[in-house]
Amino acid sequence: MSTDYQAMLGVAFEQAKRGFEEGGVPVGAAMFDGNGKLLSVGRNRRVQEGDPSIHGETDAFRKAGRQKNYRDCVLVSTLAPCWYCSGLVRQFRIGTVVVGESQNFAGHLDWLREAGVRVIELNDPRCTALMASFIERRPDIWNEDIGEVGECG
Repeated sequence: MSTDYQAMLGVAFEQAKRGFEEGGVPVGAAMFDGNGKLLSVGRNRRVQEGDPSIHGETDAFRKAGRQKNYRDCVLVSTLAPCWYCSGLVRQFRIGTVVVGESQNFAGHLDWLREAGVRVIELNDPRCTALMASFIERRPDIWNEDIGEVGECG
C-alpha cells in the first residue's frame, strides 16, 4: 500500500486554516490508522477554548478515542510538535509522525527519532506561510503558545 502523506497533510491543513480563521494558533492535526483510514481531526484551540492543553495534536489524539495499538497510527501535524505533543507521541508509542513544516518552529523531531518514531517532514510551503503569517500578526499569542513569555496567575 502506498501512503499519500500529502493528502493526509491536506486534512490537517484544513484544520489549521479553520483555527486561523477563528483567531487561534493555526496548527492542525489528524490521526490515521495503519491502513490510512482517518480516525480524527483536531486543531489548536487554546485561544478559542481558553484551555492551554488543546494543541492540534492532542485534540486529534483525544478525538481518535482509545486504540489498542498506537504503533501503527500516523499522527499528522502542520507544524513540528512541541515538547508536550512530542511527549504524547512517545508515551503512546505512535509509530509515524508526518510534519508539514519545521521552519517556523523546529519542535523536537530528533527526540522523536531517538525513540524510534518514523518522522516524515514534508516542508509544505502552505503550512510555512500560514504559520509565518500568524507569528507576524500575533507574536504575543505565539510566544504564549510555545511558553516563551508570560507569568503564572
